[in-house]
Amino acid sequence: MDRQCSERPHSRTPMGRVSSAVSQNSRISLPVSTSMKDSSCMKVHQDSARRDKWSHPTTILLHKSQSSQATLMPQEHRMFTAEAYSAATCFKMLQDMNSADPFHLKYIIKKIKNMAHGSPKLVMETIHDYVRDNPEISSRHKFRLFQTLEMVIRASDVLEETWEKTFTRLALENMTKATELEDIYQDAASNVLVAICRHSWRAVAQHLETELLTGVFPHRSLLYVMGVLSSSEELFSQEDKACWEEQLIQMAIKSVPWTQQEQSPEKAFLFTYYGLILQAEKNGATVRRHLQALLETSHQWPKQREGMALTLGLAATRHLDDVWAVLDQFGRSRPIRWSLHSSSPKNSEDLHWKWASSTILLAYGQVAAKARAHILPWVDNIVSRMVFYFHYSSWDKTLKQSFLTATLMLMGAVSRSEGTHSYEFYQTSELLQCLTVLMEKEPQDTLCTRSRQQAMHIASSLCKLRPPIDLERKSQLLSTCFRSVFALPLLDALEKHTCLFLEPPNIQVWPVARERAGWTHQGWGPRAVLHCSEHLQSLYSRTMEALDFMLQSLIMQNPTADELHFLLSHLYIWLAPEKAHERQRAVHSCMILLKFLNHNGYLDMKDFKRIGQLVGILGMLCQDPDRATQRCSLEGASHLYQLLMRHKAGEALQAESQAPKELSQAHSDGAPLWNSRDQKATPLGPQEMAKNHIFQLCSFQVIKDIMQQLTLAELNDLIWTAIDGLGSTSPFRVQAASEMLLTAVQEHGAKLEIVSSMAQAIRLRLCSVHIPQAKEKTLHAITLLAQSHTRELVATFLNISIPLDSHTFQLWRALGAEQPTSHLVLTTLLACLQERPLPTGASDSSPCPKEKTYLRSLAAMNMLHELQFAREFKQAVQEAYPKLFLALLTQMHYVLELNLPGEPQPKQQAQEAAVPSPQSCSTSLEALKSLLSTTGHWHDFAHLELQGSWGLFTTIHTYPKGVGLLARYGGARAGRGSLAPSLNTDAVTCLPSRGPPPFLYSPVLLEVLPKQAALTVLAQGLRDPSPEVRVLSLQGLSNILFHPDKGSLLQGQLRPFLDGFFQSSEQVIVCVMGTVSDTLHRLGAQGTGNQSLSVAISARSFFNDERDGIRAAAMALFGDLVAAMADRELSGLMVPLLLHLKDQCPAVATQAKFTFYRCAVLLPWWLLHTLFCTLAWERGLSARHFLWTCLMTCSQEEFSIHLSQALSYLHSHSCHIKTWVTLFIGHTTCYHPQAVFQMLNAVDTNLLFRTFEHLRSDPEPSIREFATSQLSFLQKVSARPKQ
Repeated sequence: MDRQCSERPHSRTPMGRVSSAVSQNSRISLPVSTSMKDSSCMKVHQDSARRDKWSHPTTILLHKSQSSQATLMPQEHRMFTAEAYSAATCFKMLQDMNSADPFHLKYIIKKIKNMAHGSPKLVMETIHDYVRDNPEISSRHKFRLFQTLEMVIRASDVLEETWEKTFTRLALENMTKATELEDIYQDAASNVLVAICRHSWRAVAQHLETELLTGVFPHRSLLYVMGVLSSSEELFSQEDKACWEEQLIQMAIKSVPWTQQEQSPEKAFLFTYYGLILQAEKNGATVRRHLQALLETSHQWPKQREGMALTLGLAATRHLDDVWAVLDQFGRSRPIRWSLHSSSPKNSEDLHWKWASSTILLAYGQVAAKARAHILPWVDNIVSRMVFYFHYSSWDKTLKQSFLTATLMLMGAVSRSEGTHSYEFYQTSELLQCLTVLMEKEPQDTLCTRSRQQAMHIASSLCKLRPPIDLERKSQLLSTCFRSVFALPLLDALEKHTCLFLEPPNIQVWPVARERAGWTHQGWGPRAVLHCSEHLQSLYSRTMEALDFMLQSLIMQNPTADELHFLLSHLYIWLAPEKAHERQRAVHSCMILLKFLNHNGYLDMKDFKRIGQLVGILGMLCQDPDRATQRCSLEGASHLYQLLMRHKAGEALQAESQAPKELSQAHSDGAPLWNSRDQKATPLGPQEMAKNHIFQLCSFQVIKDIMQQLTLAELNDLIWTAIDGLGSTSPFRVQAASEMLLTAVQEHGAKLEIVSSMAQAIRLRLCSVHIPQAKEKTLHAITLLAQSHTRELVATFLNISIPLDSHTFQLWRALGAEQPTSHLVLTTLLACLQERPLPTGASDSSPCPKEKTYLRSLAAMNMLHELQFAREFKQAVQEAYPKLFLALLTQMHYVLELNLPGEPQPKQQAQEAAVPSPQSCSTSLEALKSLLSTTGHWHDFAHLELQGSWGLFTTIHTYPKGVGLLARYGGARAGRGSLAPSLNTDAVTCLPSRGPPPFLYSPVLLEVLPKQAALTVLAQGLRDPSPEVRVLSLQGLSNILFHPDKGSLLQGQLRPFLDGFFQSSEQVIVCVMGTVSDTLHRLGAQGTGNQSLSVAISARSFFNDERDGIRAAAMALFGDLVAAMADRELSGLMVPLLLHLKDQCPAVATQAKFTFYRCAVLLPWWLLHTLFCTLAWERGLSARHFLWTCLMTCSQEEFSIHLSQALSYLHSHSCHIKTWVTLFIGHTTCYHPQAVFQMLNAVDTNLLFRTFEHLRSDPEPSIREFATSQLSFLQKVSARPKQ
């Protein structure tokens, strides 16, 4: 600058001459004003002022004589003296501008301004020389000099080219200089350049363009000058203004190369000033033209896109319509349409437009942010455009982040706008759908960006707008957010997965979190990149906070119980996953929500009807193996308890306020009551918390105390939750659910409702419970429920017991775990069993019954059968035996009746109307058989089993005969002391109508009932409307017990009957033997008198008859005779019966078994039950050996009789009997060889040898082996000499 100034043609200045003069004669002084003198004596500002003070004289004194001499000088000399005087004065004032006195400074500036109007050239030259000759002056002093220079230039009408260039360079040098004054110093120098533009703006513009396009990036002062030039209306004429704007466009076009590169922070400032320039422009067409040119540049770099959007936003502050039109036109342009349909760029030119959609999204966000005062009517249009570009642009991280950033700016503008609540925004649901899609696309195994939390913050803002979000969209949002956050891996896994990337992604965190933690960073932008595990933890924590804030925003906008249930219902799904960290996150959010409600009082719990479900879930989570989950669950339960207590206290206060009391009283324990109307109530204080023991407990004791505060409906809800927990796959949840169920039933089981539905649900869940302790507690809960709800549970389990499985049977056993309940269960089942509706007949309109009501009776029958084997019901079954016996006997007849169609039906209709299969009849029969065998009445069972008579109960026609046999062989015995409570009118009416009344015709009836009572029962039967009952009753009155004289008459008929045995007709003989058997039964205790031996001998003589029917009848008669006899003289006939067990006729073999057993009972033998089982079901040598052992052991004194009877059968014509007797003798020979051979003659011995020889070829291996060994043994024994 100095060099250029020295080259000026008029380098000699008045100031220079003054300096020379002063140096030549230091005594020369100039007259100055008093004020000037006074000011020169003032103390100057700090060190810089001192330096100026010592550098130059403070005054210039010109002696009076010299002044007078000046008047005598020539005119030129006088002019020079005046000019020198003015220059010296100006120089002195410039020097005094460093003063700290504001009043003096104001005076100096005013004087210089006045001087500038008169001699601007002199002032400018003085300022230039002062700055050049005093480079060490302070920045503040120079700042004031620049302000003065600007004022002088503005006051000048004409600015010479020399001064224009000089001061332009001076301004350019100092406007980028860094001083302690920072921007104000640079702005002062910049204002000098602006002032020069009044005289020559084109030259200044050329300098600006040169500086703008040179270097890395233009300094802010250049942009400042350009902004002032564009915004000022005084500097340019209308024509110059247009030229200036055209030059700006050319400068923007030339700046494209450096705008396409990654920008430093200073470079982005250009877009701000550009936007401000366009904001100040009044002509909308000009704004459009500039914005269109800007958007036609490259969109490849992020800073470029952000800068463009910022420029558009700033311009929209005053030109919203124009900016909207530019964006709309740009969105319809060919490059944008290409970028929407092309996902892979083919060349570098395509890269310039690939992310143009992101620029548009950011632009809409900036437009909303900068034009927020007028943005509300535009919101729906902006959202619709953003939604469009979101859906139809190529998806990548750039688009995602641009969309989130723009939406955040839009929501911020809307939230800050006044009158937002008076608007209805109809595009919010579409925007919410975009957020949902964005969350779904987030990678589930990484967490590197703030996208999740940004999306949830946006959703929170959307919840505050009108109209409210519909439930479907809200549900989808909640489900997506929960899945996106809760399902993230553990933080350690997230960190490891991030390290596996070839290029690890940058982890973005909030700047606040960065500053709070003191983390290091790279760069100073809003997306600082952090590289440590703590950063990931912070990002995760912020994400969780965003989710919690969204939940709180939803409940704040709709503080109702339905909304809370809606939120919790979506949260419940994540409270039950298998992964512990997912449960931990979900229960933490649940706890935060409850804490928020507790501390802020947004919700009145009286409207929340599903609190039981929440208590149940929190209670189960209190048993979670994860400690953090336990703590959160317990804390959540405590907040819930506070809410409940506050509600209870509020109701109490309200009741007391309505009562005629002067003062409201406190609770009995002295604790203050919560006022439900005070929604801003604070949480319980330390004193109240100390009194409330729930905060000092853990596990289910907490839930137990909370249960005391629940209503009946809420308790039902809690129990349903526990039942659902039984079906969980988590062992701890199943265990916790069973404990909670048991606790609830123990405390409140008596007042529960809908027990039937609960029992059905427990049955469904029980099959999935594999933990013994949990299953035991669940069944115990059923036992406790049965104490108060027996009938409901029986009816429920009865409906689900066809077919019966092991889990349902466990429930039945649980019902009878306590003796009083087991009796009631059997009584209820008997009542259900006696409900025997017959299916309605088919008609034209209804070919088959609509409801099979008889299934209930069949189910009861099936359960009675199964419960006979359960130890819990053993005593109850024993005590209820008479009723069960008659009920099951009648049930068999009922099942047979179900199989009889009422009217002829077509074949197809008959099949459709089909009723229970023979399996049902078999079940009823098995129930009766098991009843006899399990209650100690196995003798009765044995009588029918050995006869094979159970099959008589399978058809309706043979059923009476079966009942008769049961009454004859088992009913009498069973009746002694057992059937007495049940033999009444029902015994007549409930039994089948065909045949004699078996039980009432029993000879031992009077042992059961008194004679008069029996006569009364039968007399009532004579008046019964049913003719069958009347006939049965009449037959019962003919019992010999009521007519003792009939005994002698019947005994007198026996002799003629015995003569009938020798008829030639087999049928006649069989019939006569049957008649004798019936007579023996009717005689009962009177017996046959002295004719027993005759009857026995007559019957015994037919044991070996060749006719099968006669052999069977004779053995049956012999068995009846044995049952009626009291002596044991006929026991010697046991061997024939034993040998006929292998009779070739099945009927004979059956009768032989039965008679053999009856004889064994009469003797009596030991091990009768084993004997019965052997006779009934066992085969082979082991069974035969056991029978032989019983015979020989129990009747050793009759050994010779038995052996002689056996030897006689060696000559039998039946090969089966011959084989059996051979084996019998073989066993006898093994144990009594000498006795056998003493009784054998030569013929018997030879026959015995031949028989054993024949048995060596028997098809059964065991018999062949036995025959071989016996043959060898007999040969050895027979070879010994007889003693």
